Amino acid sequence: MATLQKITSNLWFDRQAEEAAKYYTSIFKNSKIGRITRYGKEGFEIHKMPEGTVLTVEFWLEGQQFLALNGGPLFKFNEAVSFVINCETQEEIDFYWNKLTQGGDEKAQQCGWLKDKFGLSWQVTPTILPDMLADKDSAKSESVMHAMMQMKKIDIAALKKAYSNQLQHH
Repeated sequence: MATLQKITSNLWFDRQAEEAAKYYTSIFKNSKIGRITRYGKEGFEIHKMPEGTVLTVEFWLEGQQFLALNGGPLFKFNEAVSFVINCETQEEIDFYWNKLTQGGDEKAQQCGWLKDKFGLSWQVTPTILPDMLADKDSAKSESVMHAMMQMKKIDIAALKKAYSNQLQHH
């Protein structure tokens, strides 16, 4: 049995928990699916799930544990919670962006944020961005923020250009 981490993200799906876990583990390296539990007869009058339907799926992405729950249509994901994918290279950004936007909501793409086909929000973010935004030179950080606000998928080269063009002005 795998060791449980102290805090695990629980993702509520209508009935797509197993499909989602398989989808996410196919995208991220160092990923796997763990135990799958199923609904029994008990509680049917409340949960209305047929006996044998998947209840939960444990899965790991990059070593981070998640739990997918088939809880019915009562709750939906929204942008108040998102998962940040820290990317070292443009190739990484392109890979995750292209995989996770397939079938997703194109209207929800802005500043590196996207909403996947299950309605879950992700931030595909270059690891250099926080340092640029925290730069003590406000002209640099503002230039990077301005450039980022124009983007859907983050373009590292364009961020670096916005950052370095400010250097030439001082």
